[in-house]
Amino acid sequence: MENKAIAKQIKLFAQLLELHGENSFRTRAVANAAFTIDKLPFKIVEKTTAEIESIKGIGKSLASKIEELKTNGFITELKNLIENTPPGVIEMLSLKGLGPKKIEIIWKNLNIKNLGELYYACNENRLIEAKGFGLKTQQEILKLIEFKMASNGKFLFAQAQPIALQLFEKISIWLNQFKAGALLGIAGEYRRAFEIINVLNFIIGAEDDLVIESELSKLFDSELTYSTEKGYQSITPEGLKFYIIIVNKDNFYKKYFELTGSEEHVSSVLKLTNKETFNSEEEIYESAGLAFIEPELRENLGEIELSKSGKLPELITFKEIKGALHNHSTWSDGVHTLNEMAIYCKDSLKLEYLGISDHSKSAFYARGLTEQQIVDQHLEIDLINATLSPFKIFKGIESDILYDGSLDYSDDVLKSFDFVVASVHSNLKMNEEKATERLIKAIENPYTTILGHPTGRLLLSRTGYPIDFKKVIDACAANRVVIEINANPLRLDLDWRWHRYALEKGVILSINPDAHRNEGFMDMQYGIHVARKGGLTSKNCLNCMNLSEITEFFKSK
Repeated sequence: MENKAIAKQIKLFAQLLELHGENSFRTRAVANAAFTIDKLPFKIVEKTTAEIESIKGIGKSLASKIEELKTNGFITELKNLIENTPPGVIEMLSLKGLGPKKIEIIWKNLNIKNLGELYYACNENRLIEAKGFGLKTQQEILKLIEFKMASNGKFLFAQAQPIALQLFEKISIWLNQFKAGALLGIAGEYRRAFEIINVLNFIIGAEDDLVIESELSKLFDSELTYSTEKGYQSITPEGLKFYIIIVNKDNFYKKYFELTGSEEHVSSVLKLTNKETFNSEEEIYESAGLAFIEPELRENLGEIELSKSGKLPELITFKEIKGALHNHSTWSDGVHTLNEMAIYCKDSLKLEYLGISDHSKSAFYARGLTEQQIVDQHLEIDLINATLSPFKIFKGIESDILYDGSLDYSDDVLKSFDFVVASVHSNLKMNEEKATERLIKAIENPYTTILGHPTGRLLLSRTGYPIDFKKVIDACAANRVVIEINANPLRLDLDWRWHRYALEKGVILSINPDAHRNEGFMDMQYGIHVARKGGLTSKNCLNCMNLSEITEFFKSK
């Protein structure tokens, strides 16, 4: 073993000792030994135990640990510590600037066990309530996690979007100097609105494409490499890979089309046309005898047949949203007050209503509401509604689905709400059968209005619990329960791949921001992206109902 590998094991040993409450003298000694080993000018494995003991800063106890590592390939005490620490908590130790003491609070006080949960908690503003944390520390942790995510080369759509738009603007401004009306587009998985972006694909169409190609390297500080298949490629400072393909202007729209859709979609469409050059993507579909198919739908999942039959959905748009449901105020773990959120929705977003649904009492980590607090909150809502009418705050709750599938609170409390979002936040390790049974029992509760983030997934970090999607969706259809598309870019749950099945079963979907502050309402745009990808129309979306319509819907439920 090289010194660095041994030092890494000893450093982890020191971190876990501190995390599990070992005395500071021992943890500091072990940490210092790790540093010493890393800087040694000779291989420590080539030394005898006695020689290792004599090295300043190591001593007899650690020398025996190193000997154990040399002989067995592991340190027994370290192995036991690892077995008693969630893997996600160990991963947190890799975040530079976040030490074991703070991680201990995150794990043991806030019950957060992996990076995804930590990132989500920061977005929900939950860390600032913990001892030793503040808003600045919370923001620093957010940046650390985002940097780690980026180092894996995968980006949430919400993270990739500003990078893509900045690059688009940079290239667009540069192209204007050629004064030849060059065309520019972003294609690939970004244009199809995937929830995870691995690469950005830019395409340039120009009459003087050879001139532009020769000048392109001057645009970027980073070095561009060239591949005959993928064009020019590089990577942004944030770590997102991108390609730039340059074609003659006459070939732009065909290439733009080819780089946008899935291979199967592109192949199926091009088989239906004999033309080679086009003046628009609409012309491509028209020449193939098809109605235009929006980029988000180009996955070869039946959209071509729908196009042939004239039954393509008219996809939902942001301007059709009339209200925001499933949001959290300062009554639980939100940042803004009820009044501040209502005024923001009414005046800034021009919405007709706000559905507040703070956490229920079992969510103690999020300051869930007691029965008395619910009474007090409803009195405040009545006062605000009287001043902001006709704008309305609907009285809701995000009721935890308990282990056995029952909802938090008694029926007497549940019936006091206008709507109930039923969500799972704990006991996420059930098998598929048990997890499905749990959700179906909650769905069958007569007070459940909306099933919140059905799988509990956190993109790039937690897959969510396994469920039988068809059984859950069928249960929602049978019980007139709405399914949430949680628009938080970390969730985007229900997954778009199941939207169409839900719609075929007559289930209404709701694009909910799960906002914990006013800025969070803008997450609805990400919900819109995946809703369009799943084929959602405004007529099948709960919060596209106007105030009168949704009032009647809640009453009928």
